[in-house]
Amino acid sequence: MKARHLTVLLVLLVAVLFAFPGNRAMAEEPIVIGCPLSTAFLYGWDAERGIKLAVEEINAKGGVNVGGKKRPLKVEVIDTRDLEPGVPVSEALLAVEKLILDKKADFILGGPVRSEAALAAMSLLSKYKKVSIVTTGVLTPKYHAMVAKQYDKFKYCFRIHGEARQLVGEMFANFSALKKKHGFNNLFIIAQDVSHARGAAKVMKKVALKKGWNVTGVEIYPTGASDFSMGLLKAKKTKTEIINIWMDMPESSILLKQWYDMKIPALPFGSTLAAAEQPGFWKATEGKGEYTLCNVVNAGNAPSEATPWTMKFYNAYAKKWNVEPEGLGSSSSYMAVYVLRDAIERAGTLNSDKVVSELEKTDVMGVYGRLRFDPKSHQVIPSMDPKEGAVGTVLQWQAGKRIVVFPKSIATGEIKLPPWMKK
Repeated sequence: MKARHLTVLLVLLVAVLFAFPGNRAMAEEPIVIGCPLSTAFLYGWDAERGIKLAVEEINAKGGVNVGGKKRPLKVEVIDTRDLEPGVPVSEALLAVEKLILDKKADFILGGPVRSEAALAAMSLLSKYKKVSIVTTGVLTPKYHAMVAKQYDKFKYCFRIHGEARQLVGEMFANFSALKKKHGFNNLFIIAQDVSHARGAAKVMKKVALKKGWNVTGVEIYPTGASDFSMGLLKAKKTKTEIINIWMDMPESSILLKQWYDMKIPALPFGSTLAAAEQPGFWKATEGKGEYTLCNVVNAGNAPSEATPWTMKFYNAYAKKWNVEPEGLGSSSSYMAVYVLRDAIERAGTLNSDKVVSELEKTDVMGVYGRLRFDPKSHQVIPSMDPKEGAVGTVLQWQAGKRIVVFPKSIATGEIKLPPWMKK
């Protein structure tokens, strides 16, 4: 009798498994995605949220098809703390190695977030032959340059979002438009004392002078600085019209509040400006962030109709996390999971070299446009048109909302000047 009952139970169990294919996928060994992220900071937590959202969607549809077997994705996150002031790069490297050795990560997505830490981690990824897709932070051009220079060693490293030189080009496209419309010619640069920002400030100054701009000053502030009044006064005294800002620290919101209170007659334009990227910026500055512009690097990090997928992602992110996509790292981290899934399914295996080969063939329409990697440098290919490449986004805070003002192909509004500049 017991044997008969046991047989019936087994038959029912098999029936359930066949009725719900997703359950069979969950029974398979998971594909572990290791995420080394500075989780206390914007570019860390929004990347984690983007990755987990994509993983949840993919698992809900049965997981990843690996050689005919559906396998679920599993996310393992370790806080690298690499965006915290004074934390050595070695901590980020320990996090990456722990993900690989202890958490048995099959792939690395997200960070490390700080450029210096990501560059140092490249050799570690090469040592363990772990495919990595950088999705947040890491704006230094050196990252993809190293892949191109030493391909055999660093071929496992990819970056799916924009980088500093691309941002510089986008900035000057906007500056030129402002120069043509308002006659602006004086540029002041404020940067954080970190690798990508210092390097970008030098490039900005060099390009600006070459293009005929008058660079009225360059101020470098240490990570964690909380008073920017001296730099702002210099900008005012030199009759600056645009203040270009490169800062990923949260204290940058103080800079914008001081700018507003001092009524500095110059437009604050962040190439990297973490505080202003977030939906909560308006409340945090008590509305004093009005007219601030910032580059959120890829579409989907602010509302637009870049592709049919943009607002679908935007709304799904907002529904799951009770906050709109927050800035650099949101849409790119989400898309990295889908791009990796497609490469694995085409490869039919988790073998690193075969997945690298398939990632190089990536050509999909995603949240922020057509996604392809340069086969030599593994940098995502940018464009001003989402039909041709990964498109960026510059937004301006207007009446409490993030309005996309660049590029024209996806813009929902135009740049406005504060009233004290119009006078």
